[in-house]
Amino acid sequence: MVLIPAGEFAMGSDRGQDDEQPIHRVLVKAFHLDAYEVTVSGYAEFLTSQKVDVPFKWNEATTGSHGNKPVLGVNWYDARDYCRWVGKRLPTEAEWELAARGTEGRIYPWGSVHPTKSHANAGQAKWRGYDTLSNIGRYELGKTPNGVYDLAGNLWEWVADWYDPTYYQYSSRDNPPGPSAGPLRALRGGAWNSDSQAIRSSNRAGYSPDARRNDVGFRCARDG
Repeated sequence: MVLIPAGEFAMGSDRGQDDEQPIHRVLVKAFHLDAYEVTVSGYAEFLTSQKVDVPFKWNEATTGSHGNKPVLGVNWYDARDYCRWVGKRLPTEAEWELAARGTEGRIYPWGSVHPTKSHANAGQAKWRGYDTLSNIGRYELGKTPNGVYDLAGNLWEWVADWYDPTYYQYSSRDNPPGPSAGPLRALRGGAWNSDSQAIRSSNRAGYSPDARRNDVGFRCARDG
């Protein structure tokens, strides 16, 4: 895990979608975030231990050749339960964005340079099984300055919050926890099939917490 120091930053963007506005100042306390998305091999241990439902397209994963790929096809509850199993939790949306942007407000996790194929796994049009994904930690150019990998592309990542496209209009300033309820859970980071606009660090998405998709995974956080 990587320590993300406490910091105040401008959350949101005026370059993106309506749900990224307005830009607002947020103060987040220090926390730890997984340097990598949770892998197939890591999730296989969870499945063996807990006897839970297997992810979507799990039959396409082999723990040998695909062990270091991020696990996909988990719904929000699966992600939450895995994080609890390892003594962690899902990051909040504000924590995730602070990790990806820093207090300096990077457009992408690595900075403001437009993404290339050396920065992130994105821009693909067709699913080719787990071979569509890159191994965790492959993109050195795409990591954050303090060493968090794949916050852009590869897979969308579940975060703890409910998703409300208008939340930034009433978000609290200190450690915002997200809306109190809603039909959707928030995701961040874009995926293998996203364009350069979607993998910006301020971009947001919301899916049903029951959704299991081939472009969604997760990573865990822990209090600082």
